[in-house]
Amino acid sequence: MNAKTIDRIATFCFYSIAVLIVGILLGLVSFILIRGLGVIDWSFVTEAPGSVLTGGGGVGPQLFNSFYLLILTMLITIPLGLGGGIYMAEYAKPGKLTDFIRLSIEVLSSLPSIVVGLFGLLVFVQYTGWGYSMLAGALALTVFNLPLMVRIVEQSLTAVPREQREASFALGVTHWQTILKILIPAALPGIITGTILASGRVFGEAAALLFTAGMTSPPLDFTNWDFTSPTSPLNPFRPASTLAVHIWKVNAEGIIPDAKEVASGASALLVIAILIFNLVARWLGRFIHARLTSS
Repeated sequence: MNAKTIDRIATFCFYSIAVLIVGILLGLVSFILIRGLGVIDWSFVTEAPGSVLTGGGGVGPQLFNSFYLLILTMLITIPLGLGGGIYMAEYAKPGKLTDFIRLSIEVLSSLPSIVVGLFGLLVFVQYTGWGYSMLAGALALTVFNLPLMVRIVEQSLTAVPREQREASFALGVTHWQTILKILIPAALPGIITGTILASGRVFGEAAALLFTAGMTSPPLDFTNWDFTSPTSPLNPFRPASTLAVHIWKVNAEGIIPDAKEVASGASALLVIAILIFNLVARWLGRFIHARLTSS
């Protein structure tokens, strides 16, 4: 075969793989939405779960807990991930210490979620005395997301052309100012992509949260915004089940009469929430990048 024929075959194979991936994604999302959209209404989104006798009820607290846990996790993960990625890309020198840090990052990224959950149960739940809490769950999820954030920040910074660094240094700009004013704005699209990927793991994680954040949510008073109150939705030291944990619990226990409907509706709501979050996050990232580059 000549080169043109091989090129056409390779192009056909790559397009076929792309179509297959998109088809699997569309099929999976369509299956979840078709089964669950009929269950979703305003009461399902806003009300609390029902009892065994009254049925599954809604998933309002679980939906709020999912977004609140996302905020708590990213407030911890983003600063640590940025700092670690900047150190690895700009300050770490080749040597045994750097190799050990990279090995540690790889090990952390490959840990099973159940192991991280047990670690969180021992350290963040029992050792600290917090009990099952959203903060314990956020710290456990940080263990998941930190390796991903560090690697993506490092790769995004190292992908910036070397000429930009050298031009900044030639003008007498300090290293830190070069990182802050030149490198981070140029690497921002990759950093935002890494943040979105890390955020998606927060939405979908269940195993680690079973042992740290708990499987139940106390009654919440959305008029009480006191961080120290047990009924305040903003209290990070209260137990809280997320949508993913609630789906697992409903399917595992099966003690409510409409367990399948509740699980289907919660699954569809989780998919919709992830899609909306990704779209908003990407739009916000492009907006911030445009503002930084224009200034």
